[in-house]
Amino acid sequence: MKTLKIANIPGDGVGKEVVPEAVKVLHTIADLHGGLKFEFTEFPWSCDYYLKYGQMMPEDGLKQLQDFDGIFLGAVGNLNLVPDHVSLWGLLIKIRREFQQVINIRPAKRLKGIASPLMNPKDFDLIVVRENSEGEYSEVGGRIYQGENQISIQNAVFSRKGTERAMRYAFELASKRKARVTSATKSNGIVHSMPFWDEVFQDVAKSYPHIDTDSQHIDALAAFFVTNPSRFDVIVASNLFGDILTDIGAAIMGSIGVAPAANINVNGKYPSMFEPVHGSAPDIVGKGIANPIGQIWTAKMMLDHFGEQELGSHLLEVIEQVTESGIITPDVGGSATTSEVTDQIISHLKK
Repeated sequence: MKTLKIANIPGDGVGKEVVPEAVKVLHTIADLHGGLKFEFTEFPWSCDYYLKYGQMMPEDGLKQLQDFDGIFLGAVGNLNLVPDHVSLWGLLIKIRREFQQVINIRPAKRLKGIASPLMNPKDFDLIVVRENSEGEYSEVGGRIYQGENQISIQNAVFSRKGTERAMRYAFELASKRKARVTSATKSNGIVHSMPFWDEVFQDVAKSYPHIDTDSQHIDALAAFFVTNPSRFDVIVASNLFGDILTDIGAAIMGSIGVAPAANINVNGKYPSMFEPVHGSAPDIVGKGIANPIGQIWTAKMMLDHFGEQELGSHLLEVIEQVTESGIITPDVGGSATTSEVTDQIISHLKK
């Protein structure tokens, strides 16, 4: 029996609604598989926790998490209660950075039964590999002076190690897919970090002669995501560029509510973390209509990470069987509730 110990952090808003649904799906898969078991330990860390204790997680929170096999996160943030830079840097980004989750991967594909807002989306199936530890989201910088003389400085940090690591991950991933890697750059406008990014990309590409490559400026690349997403396979991008591209990827799928993500620790020292792209969606909390697919697809990515690719692929097939049958939530044009979508996924799994 393979037992996976997972730290379960539903977080804020609809995270508390969709995480239990995905957990039910994972338990169903484990029961059907026979040789797999999940043990979930839930942690109440969230904006509500912050309002009670003055911090998003306890001082020893990372120590509590470090021995788990993985972390399953729902959503973080409630801007009405806690500023975003406090909630995110106190929980989500804190875990990413201190657990060395240096790679963020986010797929986007046309799901059967869900209408894309694009006129002719074709059958796109792409994945963005985002450098997740430095780049534009570094903490280097500060403010000086006051009033009209005030200056804010934010430094982007690109190391050879971090940049090359993300690119090699992208090339290895493309080797198992359609053998094409696109680099997101902006070397015509950002004169130091992006030419450096381009040089590293060219160097790494030499080790993968069987992989087709191209490099696109981020503004043109964002446009191509809208006009012709099916041309792409694997895209490697910096922290900021990858973040923006993947929200576009979610949008062209039909809803940010269906988009999954994984934060990967590549050295094995700490657990990886799996979270949907969507936020806490305070406007629909408590209505029972949050789309659970983003969280359940995230569960599929967790299965893949643990070497259960066959189970993960089957789960995604089942998700599409359900969406194609018309059982979908209002954000993608349906009328089903959160639990109705989950129940149908579980029913199809049992078939």
